Parts: sequence; C-alpha cells; structure tokens
Amino acid sequence: MIRRWLMGGALALAACASPPSSAPVVDRTARAAAPKAPAVAMVNAPVPVTLPEGHYQVKRGDTLYSIALENGADYRELAAWNGLDDPTRIRVGQVLRVKPDESHAVTVNRAKVAAPIEARPLDAPSAAPAAPKEALKDAASEFIWPAKGKLLAGFAEPRSKGIDIDGKPGDPVVAAAAGRVTYTGTGIPGLGKLVVIKHDNGFITVYAHNRSILVKEQQSVARGQRIAELGASDAERPKLHFQIRKGAAAVDPLRYLPAL
Repeated sequence: MIRRWLMGGALALAACASPPSSAPVVDRTARAAAPKAPAVAMVNAPVPVTLPEGHYQVKRGDTLYSIALENGADYRELAAWNGLDDPTRIRVGQVLRVKPDESHAVTVNRAKVAAPIEARPLDAPSAAPAAPKEALKDAASEFIWPAKGKLLAGFAEPRSKGIDIDGKPGDPVVAAAAGRVTYTGTGIPGLGKLVVIKHDNGFITVYAHNRSILVKEQQSVARGQRIAELGASDAERPKLHFQIRKGAAAVDPLRYLPAL
C-alpha cells in the first residue's frame, strides 16, 4: 500500500516537471507585402538638349574665353549676348548664345529703296578664269611668320589646331598681320600665356605659351609688331604654338605663311 502511494507521488511529480508544449510558430511576415524600393532619380544623368542655331552648351573644362575662340567671337560679345557681368562665372550645362541674334538686325524696306530698272540688252557673259591658288592665298591675308625657328609640329586637327615653332625663352613673337588684340591672359587651359588677334579680313591668329605679353586687349597692332616673348608657359619646352582661324574654323597656318 505504501509502495503504491510512493509510486503515484513520483508519477505526479514527474508530470509537473515536464516542460509545457510550445505554441506553434506562425510566420506572419509572408502575409505583409514587402515595401517597394523607391525609384532611383537620375540626378546626374545628362539631359539631351536640342540647341537652337547659334547656341552652345557649356562642358566641363570650358571657359568663356575658349568658347569665344572656338566660335570666332570676342569674349566680350559673348558676355553681352548672354548678360554675363563676370566672364569667369559660367557653369556646366549652361546654354550660351555664341552668334549674334539676327532677329535684332536692322532690315531695309526694299520697296522704298528699289531703283528703277533700266531696260537694255544684256552683254554675253565672259568666262572668268579661275584664280590661281597663290592669288587666293594673297587675297585672303598677308601673314608673316610670328617667330624665327624651326617647325616642331604641324597642323593636325583635332589633336593640334596649329603649328609649333621652336625658339629660346625671350625670343620675339610678332603679329603675323595687322589687327586688334581681343584677348590676353591664361584663360584657355593648355595654352599658357596667350594673345589673340582679330584681323579685318575675318581671320583670327593665336599665339600661345608665351613667357610674357607685351600688348593689351583692344590695342591695335601692326604686322611684325612685337607682341610677346616666347616661352614655355603650360608647355613641356620653349615654343610658340601658333594658330590661324577663319572665323570659327582652325586652318593650317602653312597654307597662309610664306614658304621657308
């Protein structure tokens, strides 16, 4: 009897000591929809821009001076056309007018100024002989060599938009033709101390890597006048980098300079 009571008590204690059965785990995360990832804003993606005629979009590394040179203009004109008080403050992506606004050009009323046409027999047109290349060259300009030295490198656009002429630091650099100085300074990367001259025949000449500049902007210069001293500013050696441009287009200076 006592043994049965002891065994019953032991079984009761064992039942009390057994761990309770764990509740089933329910995965509730599957029921909630996962939040959508936010759309990625292409902040730095370039936006294609269709530019109207006579406009240019500023790129990294541009300056107003380099843009003016590449478009055959004076940087003062660009500043005026775009309302820029400070020519050094332009930003990447900015759209600039690089040609004059033709809509403001003065037009002539042809009806008021037309002269009466006299009726007369027309002369038979005579075939005009084609002008020789040398005549065209002389008519275009009368350039002289801007420095005395051997030719180091020729014209190879787009890598080189001019020629390189050897020399010693301090050698004279002269104006290749008469004109007006439109720019002096270091505002075009890679060209060092620079002089730009605009000529009456529509040409522009560029003189780069000078040691010192001897003329001022807006100054008129004569052909052969000393404008700078040859140097190595922003260059690996002393030399003159010389360009001739017909408006916005760079041309081979050797086509216009006298033969050596």
